[in-house]
Amino acid sequence: MATLKEKIGYALGDAASGGITWKIMSIAFPFFFTNVFGLSLGDTAALMLIARMFDVVTDPLMGSLADRTQSKWGTYRPWLIFGSIPFGLIFALLLFTPEFGPVGKRVWAYTLYLMMMAVYTMVNVPYGSLLGVMTEDDNEKNQFSSYRMVGAYAMGFITLLSFPYLQKIVGGTDQHQYAVLGAAFGLLACIMTMACGLMTKERIKPKRAEKFSFKQFADLFKNKPWIYLTTIGICTNFFNGFRYAVASYIFTYCMGGDITISSLIINYTVFMAFGEVTCMIFGGVSPKFTEWIGSKRMAFFWSSVICCVLSIAFFFIPMDPSYIWVMIVLVVLTSVGVGLYSPLLWSMYADVADYATEKFGTSSTGLIFSSGTMSQKLGGAVSGALITILLGLAGATMITDEMGNESINPESVNEAVKTMIWSLFSLFPAGIALVMAFLAYIFPLKK
Repeated sequence: MATLKEKIGYALGDAASGGITWKIMSIAFPFFFTNVFGLSLGDTAALMLIARMFDVVTDPLMGSLADRTQSKWGTYRPWLIFGSIPFGLIFALLLFTPEFGPVGKRVWAYTLYLMMMAVYTMVNVPYGSLLGVMTEDDNEKNQFSSYRMVGAYAMGFITLLSFPYLQKIVGGTDQHQYAVLGAAFGLLACIMTMACGLMTKERIKPKRAEKFSFKQFADLFKNKPWIYLTTIGICTNFFNGFRYAVASYIFTYCMGGDITISSLIINYTVFMAFGEVTCMIFGGVSPKFTEWIGSKRMAFFWSSVICCVLSIAFFFIPMDPSYIWVMIVLVVLTSVGVGLYSPLLWSMYADVADYATEKFGTSSTGLIFSSGTMSQKLGGAVSGALITILLGLAGATMITDEMGNESINPESVNEAVKTMIWSLFSLFPAGIALVMAFLAYIFPLKK
């Protein structure tokens, strides 16, 4: 029986990767690269798409490698313990803007971004796989998944809410602010990831396929539940990816900048932080919600329907700062659905891993959970790339300052561009949520 300490320790893993590094990468990176670092829209889109092709190879290989790891710390935990330092360090360097020319900046951004994706894989694939070896009890798996999501969303709330205030405290240029905060958050992510590895236990010994074989990869495509769930996972991250990445553009170009109400500064990070605290609360409620609905599959279906309907409703809010509280209310209500389905996704991956072990005879837990990590990065980065491409198609252009840094030309942000931004936060995610609901409804495992 797992202890409370172990559940909290497991939660720290996603507090680091999901609540700090991935949250900042999802919500800030498209804006950071185009408006702070100085890459063009085309370079930013290409960077994220190239990284995805890289992940198609590294994620499943990492899953297969993790499944075969044997050490005194276990199968998956050593990757967290010893991967924590490069994880935090590379994240900090990625938010640093060097004083290079355009070519040097491209090299820096591409190299560090690919390294970050690799080290994120090295830590997060084994982290997700831990769920499959900590307990055999299905209810306890749901509890671990729930703690995981609460940890991720609680830390995400803290990260997003504090970000603009920390920027003011740091002061200086935007580049200086991001560099200092990157170092601080990178250190925190490192500590949390190491603590997760040290505080958790592996109770189940996997049925190993000691020799590497491409048969495991081929077996994935014979695993119907895996195909459905991986597609669902990609969709969930497209849904979140569009919303988080476009939030900065909403405030910069549709709202006319940050909104100050009394002493509260509402910028894009604070705006999304309201949703984070909602996800944290309903991530904790998710196991009870699933019991009430009767199955993970149908609980996921109804959560997706909530996301779809409320995303459509957001589109009809006027683009006016006076409607900020209406916008926040809809973000909060949409996040109810996100909070409910997020723990279910990882618990369902554990079910798929169990199904694969029964069907094919050997454990492929790491390989199966690697597809969850790959779908997370695929959804986040491709949505970020599509945002920059679609803004360009809508009419947004770039300008270059005297230092050679590029950013979106405010004069090119016409009504068509604003409508595209608004749609990317509402109608695009709504369509994706509809697909999620359909796939959950026909998901083969009826647990």
